Amino acid sequence: MRRLPEREQAGGAPPVTPDDLMRHVAKGDEAAFESLYDLIAPRVYGLARRVLRDPAQAEEVAQEALLDVWRLAARFDPARASAISWIMTLTHRRAVDRVRSSQSRAERETRAATAAVAIPFDDVTEETLGRLERQQLRRCLRTLSELQRESIALAFYGGLTYPQVAASLDIALGTVKTRMRDGLIRLRDCLEVSR
Repeated sequence: MRRLPEREQAGGAPPVTPDDLMRHVAKGDEAAFESLYDLIAPRVYGLARRVLRDPAQAEEVAQEALLDVWRLAARFDPARASAISWIMTLTHRRAVDRVRSSQSRAERETRAATAAVAIPFDDVTEETLGRLERQQLRRCLRTLSELQRESIALAFYGGLTYPQVAASLDIALGTVKTRMRDGLIRLRDCLEVSR
C-alpha cells in the first residue's frame, strides 16, 4: 500500500488507508486523490478488463470510474462500505454499462443492416409478383362472358353486394349469383393453369 507523502505522516503516524484517503478526497484534496489513484488504478483496470475483455475499452472505463471517484467522493459513506468496495462497485457499474451499450449498438446496427438489405429486395419481389398476378388476372378476365365480367367487377372492384349488382345491371338476383359463381370458377381454373 502506498503512503501519503512524509509531510502528512510526520510523527510516526500509522499508514494511510484507502478509507482515510477517500475522506481527504471528499474534501477536494488532490494529493490524496493522487495517492488513492496510484493505489487503486491497477485494481480498477483489472476489474474493467475482466468484464470487458477489450484492453482499450477497459482503459476508458477505468479512467471514467476513477473520474467518478474524484467527482463523487463526497457521496462515499464509510459506514456502508469500504473505499475499495465503493470504488470497485463504481467500476463494475461502468463496465457493465459499457457492455450493455456495446450490445445495444451492435443489435441496432444489425437491425438497420438487415432492414436496409431486406426492404429493397422485398419491394422489388412484391412489385414483380403483383404485376405478374395482375397481368394473369386481366388475361383470365378476358375469357369470361361480358355479364360475368361485369358482375364480378361490380362486386369485387366496386364493392357492391349481390342485390346491388342485380339492381345496377337490372337483372334478377339469382341470375347475378349464377353468373358470378360460374365466372369465379372459370377465373380460378384459368389462374391455376397459368401458374
